[in-house]
Amino acid sequence: MRNVFTDVVGNTALCRRLGDDILRGTLSHAYILEGKKGSGKHMLALRIAAALACEHREGNGAFPCMQCPSCRKILENNSPDVIYVNREDKATLGVDAVREIRRDVWIAPNDISAKIYIIEDAHLMTHQAQNALLLTLEEPPAYVLFLLLCESVEPLLETVRSRAPTLRTEPLSTEQIDAYLTAHVPEGAALKKSNPSDYFEILASADGSIGQARALLDPTVRKPILARRAMAREWIKLCTNRRSSAAALKLIKSMGPRRDEVVEHLNSVLYCLRDLLLIKQTDHAPLCFFADREEAATLAYGFTTPELLKLCDRLDQAIDALRMNANVRLTLTALLVNTGLL
Repeated sequence: MRNVFTDVVGNTALCRRLGDDILRGTLSHAYILEGKKGSGKHMLALRIAAALACEHREGNGAFPCMQCPSCRKILENNSPDVIYVNREDKATLGVDAVREIRRDVWIAPNDISAKIYIIEDAHLMTHQAQNALLLTLEEPPAYVLFLLLCESVEPLLETVRSRAPTLRTEPLSTEQIDAYLTAHVPEGAALKKSNPSDYFEILASADGSIGQARALLDPTVRKPILARRAMAREWIKLCTNRRSSAAALKLIKSMGPRRDEVVEHLNSVLYCLRDLLLIKQTDHAPLCFFADREEAATLAYGFTTPELLKLCDRLDQAIDALRMNANVRLTLTALLVNTGLL
């Protein structure tokens, strides 16, 4: 069996399917690539384009080869036949960009046999833009391939989804992200050696995304995330030990006055609590907050399951209230009272 998309981490079944379709000539004229930000959609789209151009399509080596002039031209973003369509700092992807696609599709490709349109943030296309694109999706020229990159297919019209199969990127394990960072990202390998505590916090915060993990290697990006995670742990410890009211009030004051930031803080506590619930139910469930299962287990056994469920319920209520524009300080104070910290 030939190795395909060899530098793509994870998503083995998806890569095998796409590689086989390209080699057999059965690739669809359009795909929706769905996945969280930083999950590898852009990288996968480029590998698909490189595979369509690869000069070593025949043979037994890795596919695409990543070394031939055609592959290099695409991977270095120098191919006139790979066209990026994006919002250009606008809130949505509007109809003008799609109208430009409709004019351009009838110009034959220059270097390779295909013309590939990578539509970024497709979930932010206006309905008018989607309807305009639909006309081209229905009957495109034979050489055209559309790759619609989106975080969720839900905002896309059903008529668009029906004409482009959805391929979903899967979240990666912390082990896969760790292996990639240490092998391919010098800053990652250096941080793992110099500050393993921060490094493993990054792995736990990456949410299965290499892109997110790489962003967190920047200290300015990492600092508020780690502070929020530390706050969540402190909240759990307060609930376990029933420390003084003064400590609880100090903790909610540290969240600041901004509603969106407070919601993020409370969500971090909620993720932490849900990990503790999972730990109490099974030793094998994947965790979304903790990198260290022993740390989670130690905290989990400070609570009964009903206590954890009650805390989750109180946090959910507070988050819902804040999203409905409730007063931030009053909501947090009520939360402390309802969780026994005041």
